Amino acid sequence: MESEEIILDGIRRGDRRAMRQLYDGCVGRAMAVSHRYVGDIDARKDIVQESFIQVLTHIGDFQYRGKGSLMAWLLRIVANRSVDYIRKHERWVLTDSMPELPDEDEPPVEQVPPEVVTEMLGRLPVGYRMVFNLYVFEQRSHKEIARLLHIRENSSASQYSRAKKMLARMMKEYIKTQR
Repeated sequence: MESEEIILDGIRRGDRRAMRQLYDGCVGRAMAVSHRYVGDIDARKDIVQESFIQVLTHIGDFQYRGKGSLMAWLLRIVANRSVDYIRKHERWVLTDSMPELPDEDEPPVEQVPPEVVTEMLGRLPVGYRMVFNLYVFEQRSHKEIARLLHIRENSSASQYSRAKKMLARMMKEYIKTQR
């Protein structure tokens, strides 16, 4: 893939090859981001396609801030569209009523293959999964997450804490079964 600056310049001039280069260079990462939120593959494909359309139609609004900024903007749009999809199409509730999980040591992430971690994320309750993804991968604050999901800030922090504990337990169980 050519540099983002060259691709960006090409897209702004209407060059279809530049648009295709952006798509080919970013579609895998975009699908992975959507997969962290949305289980339905057809919905993920639609989300990614709509995200690329949004990027291409609003490219004039984008301000290049250095290497990686175009990809980051695209992936943030994918994450936002994925969250919107869940809010509209999936039933999700905050799970504060679940029993408190015991504290877990830091999860042994490095001992679990990335595709297994992705699968584990998919098994989290939807509320946990959304907050965990937004906090860890999108690096949003609990205040931003609360605003985006229409929840209280302390609910976001609680959901994150519970998701982290649940993932740690899943990872430890996985490692036990691999011995």
